[in-house]
Amino acid sequence: MTIQRRNYLFLIIMLLSTLSFKAQAQQKIALVGGTLIDGLGSTPVYDSVILVDGNTITATGTQSEIEIPEGYQLVSTEGKTVMPGLWEMHAHLMLTGHSDYKHWDVAYPDRLEDEIMPASAEQLLLAGVTTARDLGAPLKESASIKERINNGELHGPRLFVSGPFLQHKPYRGTENFRWGIDGPADARNKVRKLHDAGMDVVKLVDQDEMSRAEANAIVEEAHKLGMKVVGHSHRPEEIRLGLELGIDNFEHTGLATSPEYPPSVMEALKERTATGRVRGGPLYWTPTIEGLWNFDELRKNPEATDNPCWKRGLKEDTIADIQQSIEHPDRLLYFQLTPKRKPTLKRKFHQLRDAGVVLMIGTDSGIPLKFHCQSTWNEMEVWVNVMGVPMMETIQAATYWPSKFMGVEEEWGTIVPGRLADIIAIKGDALKHVALMQNVDMVMKSGVIYKQDGLPVEESFQRGK
Repeated sequence: MTIQRRNYLFLIIMLLSTLSFKAQAQQKIALVGGTLIDGLGSTPVYDSVILVDGNTITATGTQSEIEIPEGYQLVSTEGKTVMPGLWEMHAHLMLTGHSDYKHWDVAYPDRLEDEIMPASAEQLLLAGVTTARDLGAPLKESASIKERINNGELHGPRLFVSGPFLQHKPYRGTENFRWGIDGPADARNKVRKLHDAGMDVVKLVDQDEMSRAEANAIVEEAHKLGMKVVGHSHRPEEIRLGLELGIDNFEHTGLATSPEYPPSVMEALKERTATGRVRGGPLYWTPTIEGLWNFDELRKNPEATDNPCWKRGLKEDTIADIQQSIEHPDRLLYFQLTPKRKPTLKRKFHQLRDAGVVLMIGTDSGIPLKFHCQSTWNEMEVWVNVMGVPMMETIQAATYWPSKFMGVEEEWGTIVPGRLADIIAIKGDALKHVALMQNVDMVMKSGVIYKQDGLPVEESFQRGK
């Protein structure tokens, strides 16, 4: 075959592939029969119909209310709970459950962009997570994964990314994804660098170890540029200072083995939540509790680590390396304090909830033993079955409230006509049985079905590659 003919055939194949992709993206789908939870806390709609035209929801209602037009592909959701795609508000796509950070940070930097982060993204999507917030990764790789998902080259959740942490001084060997701050001018420059590279939020760590002027410069510059600031809450002073500076969203429950948040913190929290819209809206918190709560059980029965879902997209040697690192969960130094922290979690969680903060689902997904394909539903299960949060409220914490916090609630995060078609379906009554969330039956993002009947639609993952 001549070079000219080979090039010609290649162009024809690429054209047909592009046309096929466009046809798929523009197809019309009717999801018919399931129990619809719209994400707004409304009464569920039984025997529902959702019409999707291209990437957009065009109508919702019951089978008696909506006549399905000709040309729509019918997808049965009979016997299923249908809800908005989930948000994961605290993920680490650069991590995949390996137990030794020092080893991982040295061995895998060159694999983050082409292997690790794409694999993490696919695993999240198949778990029903159609939007994720990635909090802490090298700048180049963060920008790359976000852009390649946006342009269809890779497939995963829509991403909001922070890039590198900002803190007083990075830990040795982490300078690629943790940036130290040297004075207020440097703080502002680094925030601008993140913004100019396409980062969406600023992640602030150990803000109580910075000078007040440095921490204030970070928050002030971020807000000036329209970026939200996410801050750790490991110590009382981190929280008190963060509230004074105007941090938008705190992460984790923190305070080590302390039995509760001290009165000074609670008074400051209640003062902030009392101002509401006057201070720019609610105060948001992502408690990330499941990894702490369930560690004891995982240590006794590590069967969950054998689930093959976390291996998708990873190379064989990466899988082998992760497996050997978690072979003995009882020996992991990372979790030695965890059993002493567990008894404090209920009290701290309910202090936050009672103080009026808006809690959101996030998990620290990717840290040791926390796999992207499992962590989000695990967090929801602990909220419902341990913390006593109603399932409807938990669903909103994983759908509507994250979209509200990130300012896209009029674009996606709920199942409402005009919103982007990010929709998942679960067999059975998920409002009654939260554990059903571990087996998401269907995943649709922007009108494209990536999982159907519990299995990946591999054709969808190949589009654009």
